[in-house]
Amino acid sequence: MEFSHVGLITDRPQPGEVFVPATRVWITNFVAHPYRIEWLRFEPDSPVTGPVRTQPHVAWRVRSIAEAARGLRTLIDLFEPLPGVRVAFFENADGAVIELMEYEGNPFG
Repeated sequence: MEFSHVGLITDRPQPGEVFVPATRVWITNFVAHPYRIEWLRFEPDSPVTGPVRTQPHVAWRVRSIAEAARGLRTLIDLFEPLPGVRVAFFENADGAVIELMEYEGNPFG
């Protein structure tokens, strides 16, 4: 596992946001942020509910989401927010929201 970023929720548009249709959320480029922060701004009709929408998350780059997710409760099943990037969201035993990601290079191109 390799640290990827921290995701923080905002209600204000951010410079350089990219829209993710699958979750109806705007995200920023965490690779470009000096502290690896990803800002998330949900559209009102986003299908995302629960802790992923209300709590920050820590994201990890892994070789296999299936292997890394053992023992974690699934919050959002596997999907592709950007070309070549596979992610899923989980909750660990103490309630922390974890994003597991599979990608090569810079996910923002």
